[in-house]
Amino acid sequence: MPNLKLKKYLLLSVFIVGFSHSTFAQSGNLPYADGKFIHFGFSLGTGTMSFGVTPNDSVSVSSLSPMFSVGIISDLRLFRYLNLRVTPTLHFGDRQLNYRFSGAVKDSTSINSVLFCLPVYLKYSAERKDNYRPYLIWGGGVYYDLARNKDNPVLLKSLDFYTEFGVGCDIYFSFFKLAPELKFAIGFNDMLTPYAERNSGNAVDNLKYTSPLSKLTSRMLTLSFNFE
Repeated sequence: MPNLKLKKYLLLSVFIVGFSHSTFAQSGNLPYADGKFIHFGFSLGTGTMSFGVTPNDSVSVSSLSPMFSVGIISDLRLFRYLNLRVTPTLHFGDRQLNYRFSGAVKDSTSINSVLFCLPVYLKYSAERKDNYRPYLIWGGGVYYDLARNKDNPVLLKSLDFYTEFGVGCDIYFSFFKLAPELKFAIGFNDMLTPYAERNSGNAVDNLKYTSPLSKLTSRMLTLSFNFE
């Protein structure tokens, strides 16, 4: 009889220790969030659009205006530390080109854009520490400018391909995961439509603002807040 009681106490002790260890191992908010094979979310962001200008000593990009973005997140778990993400996103913003003409004459023109971006990313995460998990993200995609206006003095092409990289950190709350994420995108294509290829708009303005340029490439800095 004493041996039977001892066995019961031992089994109860093992159960309590095992339960305590399991509870400790799963401590923190959303302990199983990263184990999902696929999950979805959305993102809201801000940032700036810019250009890489070739050449010029007489043209620059400044007066960077805030950009607003909204997107949908689809996340596929590949391995413990690696995820594949597709995030269709709309970016609303504009870019201003400043000119210095002969005789110290200064002028500028603004280009509005609504970019529909379709990027694919690889997200590499570190080990989770309490309710925080930093990560690196890299990928690329294609965008199409929905606000292309043929009457603009500087006419941009609609389609571009780009690469993008950044950092972020997953923060686990009771019912959702928030991730501040900072990314920088670089476009591959020359987005400038040469003056000779234009057939619309004010010819004088087109020549004035286009002729000093030989190449424009896209740049974009985005601070997004992902909710998953």
